[in-house]
Amino acid sequence: MPRGDKSSYTGKQKRKAEHIEEGYEKRGVSKDEAERRAWATVNKETKGGKKSGSGRGKKETKAASKKGGRIGGRAAAQRPAAARSASARKAAATRKANKAKAS
Repeated sequence: MPRGDKSSYTGKQKRKAEHIEEGYEKRGVSKDEAERRAWATVNKETKGGKKSGSGRGKKETKAASKKGGRIGGRAAAQRPAAARSASARKAAATRKANKAKAS
């Protein structure tokens, strides 16, 4: 079986990876990087490919997803209010310029 072959994964694992990948792409991560991160998350949570068979089951853990949600935004929260405000103003100006360019 070649590296990267997804035939040993269940449908649920494939759907989960697709959903995680979409989330990363929505946040601006490239397609390849989003796919890599999604499968890494699925592997970490489900212990790799899981096709049915006696004695092959392993418990799933949601630690990776839980950690990501918990620590998200921590770095921004530690920045001074003035720096966050300046970033917000700059982002708003960029969105406005991009909207004008697209129209």
